[in-house]
Amino acid sequence: MRRARHDQPGSRRVRTPGTTAFTLIEVLVALAILAMMSLLIYGALDGLRRTSKAVATVDDRYSQGRLATTRMARELSMAFLSAHEPFAQVQVVRKTAFVGIADHPGGRVNFTSFSHRRLAHQSHESDQNELSYFLTRNPATGKQDLVRREAKHIDTDPAHGGTVQVMAEDVERFELRYYDPVSASWLDSWDSTQAAGQFLRLPSEVSIVLVLGNAIGSDSARFETKVSLPMQVPLSFASPQAAPRPTR
Repeated sequence: MRRARHDQPGSRRVRTPGTTAFTLIEVLVALAILAMMSLLIYGALDGLRRTSKAVATVDDRYSQGRLATTRMARELSMAFLSAHEPFAQVQVVRKTAFVGIADHPGGRVNFTSFSHRRLAHQSHESDQNELSYFLTRNPATGKQDLVRREAKHIDTDPAHGGTVQVMAEDVERFELRYYDPVSASWLDSWDSTQAAGQFLRLPSEVSIVLVLGNAIGSDSARFETKVSLPMQVPLSFASPQAAPRPTR
């Protein structure tokens, strides 16, 4: 039986049909195709991730705007004024008011309302409170945020006190306008505490315009609504009534 002869130096081995080995060129071509497919898959997944993040950001911005305008409309609709004050000014310990101030880039409103919700059991609180809406600069981002100030107890200063919480971030515009039923016109400011203003009167309607930035790319999200204030007359149910005349 003849023994297989080893290949001599310099000889070339020919691949016979049925062998499974790959040449270097075939391996390189396969790696290039695999790299191209991986790059395409990564691009598709990265685009999907960025799209999902953008949609979540837009949804968050619109959710902030809707919640902020809805809450402001609900609390403004419960605004009230009270005519119950002592004759001596030194005895005044609480003062109701509705003061709207026009400012750039946003307005501010301070008012008393029946919108407080008591969360702690047996706390010495009622449904009356002091509220304010205004813009303030965020020191972390340098942008304007819409904030809400609430004081659980009404005092003599309707513009200060209480706690402040952020309602919406990155606000480009916050505008409040007030409809005066006496002059039948929209006003940029309102003051129920001054005789030269709208003394002891509430606007019949309040227009709210809120514009949030960075909603879709460079576009802004705009929210606008109008709210009616039903309690136009100051509360005076505890005022002494004139005694009725006796009939003959």
